[in-house]
Amino acid sequence: MTRFGILRNPGRRRRSVVLIALLATVGGVVSVAPATADAPPAGQVYSDVADGFAGTSGLGVERTTGGEGGETVTVTDYESLVRYATAPEPYVIRVGGEITVTPYGTEIRVASDKTIVGVGLVGHIVNGGFFLGDGVHNVIIRNLTIRDTLMEEDDPDDKDFDYDGIQLDNAHHVWIDHNTITRMNDGLIDSRKDTTYLTVSWNVLAENNKSFGIGWTDNVTSRITIHHNWIRDTNQRNPSADNIAYAHLYNNYLQNVRSTGNHSRGATKMVLENSYFDNVKDPYYLDAAAELRESGNIVVNSTGKRDSGGSAFNPSDFYSYTLDSAADIPALLGTEAGPQADIGQ
Repeated sequence: MTRFGILRNPGRRRRSVVLIALLATVGGVVSVAPATADAPPAGQVYSDVADGFAGTSGLGVERTTGGEGGETVTVTDYESLVRYATAPEPYVIRVGGEITVTPYGTEIRVASDKTIVGVGLVGHIVNGGFFLGDGVHNVIIRNLTIRDTLMEEDDPDDKDFDYDGIQLDNAHHVWIDHNTITRMNDGLIDSRKDTTYLTVSWNVLAENNKSFGIGWTDNVTSRITIHHNWIRDTNQRNPSADNIAYAHLYNNYLQNVRSTGNHSRGATKMVLENSYFDNVKDPYYLDAAAELRESGNIVVNSTGKRDSGGSAFNPSDFYSYTLDSAADIPALLGTEAGPQADIGQ
């Protein structure tokens, strides 16, 4: 059985297994060469194929493949990361260590056709994040820890410094997968304006005021899949989903949420399936003009709204997916969400 983000049946799709020989390090860029391995490493095999709406066609893009077909580079310093992330050519950019962003709070402007992936557990982006602007498309951000732009004393309500983990403005075909994003000043993820064909999967979003905001537009065109994310110790926007044509949320784990859970806002059509809510205020609810169809969810230790209404849409009309049991979600995401040692190797 295949769970999206994790390849359970290696007969269907195998990851290429290589041993990396370091040949040279010049200016923070590591050249690498593959060597054969006698046997695959133990542990899980993670699919490198985008699923959900990021895996579907539209706006001239067949599916999200990131920097596939471009050169692979490994970066270990900020200048090299910026150089390749902003380049016009496709690149697979492996982040091979902890990179501190300067100036503090800067969002690196990622260009189209890029994969930015942490090497195992060592890829950290500290004191900054990423920005995908108007028309940027076909981007994968994966297996990174993005952290620490908080301005607690100067900006306790996150109103003066917009230091997001990942901000997307009118981008499309983006896959955000297996990251930990934490302690940022403003949003951990802000999917703004008409960003669409977006999948956010297997991430840990934690220890923040604003978790995941979607909207800032009067148009109702966005298509977004949000699955297998562990959202914990946050306050608002978990997510706040405004004016989304198709919002599919499934198998997420919300834990210790102080203000609002899954909010279907504006004219959003939301399908919410098999998620687990523990100690969440207002686990799920909708505005008067919105729709929210829910099934299979578990709510414990929580208070407030659990409202639904409308037929929304059928996600299976757009792509195939497999639901995990809601009861299994806390344990599953406790080990499988966030960066993984086997990804990016």
